[in-house]
Amino acid sequence: MKNKKENYIEKVPVINQNIGWSKDENGAVTLEIENKGVFNRIAQKLFRKPKISYIHLEEMGSFVWPLIDGKNDIFELGRKAKEHFGEKAEPLYPRLVKYFEILESYKFITFK
Repeated sequence: MKNKKENYIEKVPVINQNIGWSKDENGAVTLEIENKGVFNRIAQKLFRKPKISYIHLEEMGSFVWPLIDGKNDIFELGRKAKEHFGEKAEPLYPRLVKYFEILESYKFITFK
């Protein structure tokens, strides 16, 4: 598993162009996910599911998200996070790998 994570940090994340996002005055990032498709339209009518879901990222996620530019790999993003957060970022790379696995599983990002 260690080799998987070592290779994983060389991946370059790219934000899904269908994801809107904003950053507030405190630096907190909110993702704006449009709920579309037949199932989502039914859920919107029956269960009052919102047309847009807002996902508020935590402190490190809010720092890293704007740095995802399709050029920096996870290792470089981690280096910048370590520089910004210091020891507070630890365990840095296991944490970042999990974060990017989650972002990828929800199709918020892809890798090039």
